[in-house]
Amino acid sequence: MNGGDGDASPWVTYRRLLGFAKPYHPLLGVAAVGMLIEAAAGAYFTALMQPIIDETFDPSSTGVDLWLPAGIIGLFVLRGIAGFIADTRMAKAGRSIARDMRTGVLGKYLRLPGARFDAEPVPSMLIRLGSDSDQVSQAAIDALRVMVQQSLQVIGSLAVMLYFSWRVTLAIFLLGPPLAWVMDRVGRRYRMFSHRIQESGGHLLQAADQALSSQHEVKVYGAQGVELSRYTELANTNLRLSMKVEATRSISSALVQLMGAIGLALLLFFAGREAMAGRLTAGGFVSLMVAMMAIIPALKQLTNVQGMLQRGVASAQRLFTVLDAEDEPDTGTHSVDRAHGLLEFRNVTARYPDQPAPALHDISFVARPGTVTAIVGRSGSGKSTLIKLIPRFYDVEAGEILVDGVPVREYRLADLRRQIALVGQQVMLFDGTVADNVAYGEMQAAPRERLEDAVRGANAMEFVERLPDGLDTGIGSKGGRLSGGQRQRLAIARAMLKDAPILILDEATAALDTESERLVQDALNRLMPDRTTLVIAHRLSTIEHADCVLVLDHGRIVEQGTHAELIARGGLYAHLHRMQFHDA
Repeated sequence: MNGGDGDASPWVTYRRLLGFAKPYHPLLGVAAVGMLIEAAAGAYFTALMQPIIDETFDPSSTGVDLWLPAGIIGLFVLRGIAGFIADTRMAKAGRSIARDMRTGVLGKYLRLPGARFDAEPVPSMLIRLGSDSDQVSQAAIDALRVMVQQSLQVIGSLAVMLYFSWRVTLAIFLLGPPLAWVMDRVGRRYRMFSHRIQESGGHLLQAADQALSSQHEVKVYGAQGVELSRYTELANTNLRLSMKVEATRSISSALVQLMGAIGLALLLFFAGREAMAGRLTAGGFVSLMVAMMAIIPALKQLTNVQGMLQRGVASAQRLFTVLDAEDEPDTGTHSVDRAHGLLEFRNVTARYPDQPAPALHDISFVARPGTVTAIVGRSGSGKSTLIKLIPRFYDVEAGEILVDGVPVREYRLADLRRQIALVGQQVMLFDGTVADNVAYGEMQAAPRERLEDAVRGANAMEFVERLPDGLDTGIGSKGGRLSGGQRQRLAIARAMLKDAPILILDEATAALDTESERLVQDALNRLMPDRTTLVIAHRLSTIEHADCVLVLDHGRIVEQGTHAELIARGGLYAHLHRMQFHDA
């Protein structure tokens, strides 16, 4: 996997992040105009302090002109409208960038090879799609809005100060270097902790997901205390990191305010000297003070925005490592609408990333259309690895897998996978209707008659007809409103509707009761004819009629033949069968 922006400098990452704002430049342009008007109105109000004070407290004055109160009201109305436009346009751009990042990262995950899902747990992926995307939005737009607004506020206030007394303003500029140093140190410290906080959040979510998803086992084995202790330890780590960030923010804010107080003291000192020299009126002094007071909270917000910005940059770096990862290889050009289904393994060796020993060694066999090939063996013998190689969830290290005489690497991935239907032990259903789950993916446009035939052929219609809305009944997240046997029959209906020439059954009846197994096995018997069927079987009694049985052990085919031949041979298969027979 490509390292992406994980090691890039914050500025490089932020500049790349701003590239995601290109489609929203018109929105940002309108927002910039609004912020400029807002800052100009604020600066002009500060400048109005001079005539207001001088005319109000001048004994020779006849009173304050009516245009001043009216002007103040008009300024604040204008400033409010401009601020509303700026905030809403910036917010829309920011939330749109977060949406674009979410959809882009999810789309990327769906294109990554299987090894990525072995290396990164799903809760970590959810963190990237959730809080990381929100932090990116804050860094790209919200932090930018604060920086631009407050910078314009500082510039406007400085302009007012320079206008009334450039000498006083230059004296206060002495605070610039120490202020810049504080903000640089704050940025460094925020960067130090931002990555660690995001990783800590991922570990927290993973621990909670593990405990809650396995709540039955946790309760039965009395592990509530263990899981809570594990989660508490992670939560305490997250708390310590968060407090370090908060302490950094608070100290930096206090330092900025201290420098603001020093600046105010310098203002009083130098302004007093200017007033004594006759170069500054009372109104000018008030304008200088109001401008200085407006700069202090603006500088405080600019310091606080460092946290938002650094968290966003850290999140962007995490997202860019996903976006920069290499897609699963899809360089094949061979295209086919429907294959015959002749499947051949030629001296195939496969190895998982970072594993010293291959998971499969020198596997060779042929599975022909209209036949059933059973794959059996002890746990960890390589059965699941073998079937994952056919749709290229993983690639082989050596040897070749061919479909109709063409190596699977030469097929376009979409065309290769269109030839395969998969029914596993763990059925994955989605939060939708029965019809949505059967006519899934590319089959969404399947005619209603074909959909009903598939459901009926899978022995599922008998329970679907009893549902409140039949095929249009919602089944809940992961099919939670259905039993295991019902979910399995819907998976078979999905495979029937797909009508693919290669059918893979991964222990499809292993977790079912006797009645459900009978219904599912009957549905499978209708699904298997005229296809190339591969069956991973735990119960050897279910594959006695297979055309060929492959016996795997430690990643190698150690026996091959029919059920009767292997029983007669008295090898590993006969041993496994004998053990199951005695258990029964």
